[in-house]
Amino acid sequence: MAREVIARLVSTGLRHIVIAPGSRSAPLAYAAADAEAAGLVRVHVRVDERTAGFYALGLLKAHALNGEHRAVAVVTTSGTAVANLHPAVLEASHTGLPLVVLSADRPHEWRGTGASQTTHQPHLYGVATRWSADLPARMNPAAVQGQVTRAVAAALGTITRDPGPVQLNIGFAEPLVPADRWEDIGRLMPTEVIAPELGASAAALPPDARTLVIAGDGAGGSAAELALLAQWPLLAEPSSGARVEGAIVHYQRLVADGLADDARRLIVFGHPTLSRTMSALLARGDREVIVVSPTARWNDVTGHATAIVPAVTPPPARVADIAWLERWREADAAVARTYVPSPIEQVALAVWEAPGVLLLGSSNTVRAFDTVVPGRDRGVRVLANRGLAGIDGLISTAHGLAIGLGAPVRVVLGDLSFAHDVGGLGRGTLEAEPDLDVIVVNDHGGGIFGGLEHGRAPRPLFERFFAAGQVLDPVTLARGFGADGVRVEAAGLADVLASYQGGRRVVEVPLPPV
Repeated sequence: MAREVIARLVSTGLRHIVIAPGSRSAPLAYAAADAEAAGLVRVHVRVDERTAGFYALGLLKAHALNGEHRAVAVVTTSGTAVANLHPAVLEASHTGLPLVVLSADRPHEWRGTGASQTTHQPHLYGVATRWSADLPARMNPAAVQGQVTRAVAAALGTITRDPGPVQLNIGFAEPLVPADRWEDIGRLMPTEVIAPELGASAAALPPDARTLVIAGDGAGGSAAELALLAQWPLLAEPSSGARVEGAIVHYQRLVADGLADDARRLIVFGHPTLSRTMSALLARGDREVIVVSPTARWNDVTGHATAIVPAVTPPPARVADIAWLERWREADAAVARTYVPSPIEQVALAVWEAPGVLLLGSSNTVRAFDTVVPGRDRGVRVLANRGLAGIDGLISTAHGLAIGLGAPVRVVLGDLSFAHDVGGLGRGTLEAEPDLDVIVVNDHGGGIFGGLEHGRAPRPLFERFFAAGQVLDPVTLARGFGADGVRVEAAGLADVLASYQGGRRVVEVPLPPV
């Protein structure tokens, strides 16, 4: 049955399988190893399931950057192993990434008997999955093919336009070791799943001089293309893929100062999450709000969207009111002339100038970039885990991204995010060495809370219950995982970034606590 599962996954175009070691999942491991030996897939082994899940998300982000629409599978053994994938499954769900969970299970008749490592695993992830199936241990192997085809189609959103994670919970009974090698492995003919015809793909926009293009996380290049062609101000978050030349840098300040009050129309791409100022603008309900979403899910928190469209066509350039765009550009330049970057924003500027793919951490880190970094071509190669904006799994995601791309990746994150996923630095002795540069902005705790209403709490309470500073030495921890480690002040960061020679490295940048 395990061979049928792997063969069918390969036939759908899947090329990466992430495995966390276990006994009940051994049949899948043996089958995956044989498929790798035949050159059909690449297998990645991670020591624990939580990092394996986020590592798989990194591989999926690599597919997306390369313009490939493929699923990635992650294999776990039974018991708590399956539950440890839950954070990555949630992030995949809210980001729309096609993660295929292959959770190995004990025979169904063992459930409820007290059998070791046996719990109720089917549908464990609830509404986070797009599809789920529970396959018994003695199921006809040939019948598995249809289940795998359905799972991958659901993960890719082929029919629904709603990609996301799926779960195949597969029971295995002894023996768990194959009697021989899988010698007759080959490519199955895939079952073709054809998407339904959706009709018109783009909505025409009537001319309007005062329009703002808002690009949230994952918006992609279409947001920047629209703003450029229509000559409208582009307000792009750093992980939107649209923070390119011409984007308004200090847009949050300008919106807070009322410059957006005259806007008649807001066109929203992606998932804007970084600013209460922008959330308030979208929530006002006194202007046209067009949400552009090519999938069956869209972001409209307050319900004020006046239209949900899969794509838009800009009006003819001759109707553009250049004065509206120049008004924003001049105001942006005026703020830039007097703005003094904070220490963490200085780090952001230094990293932004360095080459390579960039993964941004949550909380203060991504907001520092949003506040100060200029638009440039590198903006299309900047990513973040903004589906649920968690601080977990960031190093593992970057690790998988680097391996998937076969290119250097920098991840910038805070000290608490580093503590959450320091295990993501680990590398098996037989696994590939990633080119992964981890920049740890160490402000001794959860600095983001200092900028929220909790920053007004009594200092002892704030420091213990919100900042939660840790006894933490990132450089020593890095060396314990076999990576390089260096500590540098913010003023010297640019030189350290330029000296990177590849492999795993942790760069700690100490900053004053908030």
